[in-house]
Amino acid sequence: MIVTTTNGVEGRQIVEYHGIVSGEAIFGANIFKDFFASIRDIVGGRSGSYERVMRDGRDTAINEMLDEARKLGANAVIGVDLDYGAIGAKESMMLVTASGTAVTLR
Repeated sequence: MIVTTTNGVEGRQIVEYHGIVSGEAIFGANIFKDFFASIRDIVGGRSGSYERVMRDGRDTAINEMLDEARKLGANAVIGVDLDYGAIGAKESMMLVTASGTAVTLR
């Protein structure tokens, strides 16, 4: 499956549009990760634990989007957009969404 942020794939022709597909991942912030991330904020450096959670969330959202595209018979998703946000009480949950247009390429 081809996945791209562009509106087409060079050298390939779009022969069918299947519609918009999306995937979401929602995950809660862990109190221990928050604690150690706050220490990192004080002493400097990157928060590896948060980076892993964000990466996992992105991968989950993309995989869900691709599963939806496959069910529609697509062999590519174009115009992919990734969005990140905080939701819930006190914005304690993180949301990652992936969306794009499922197409069939020749």
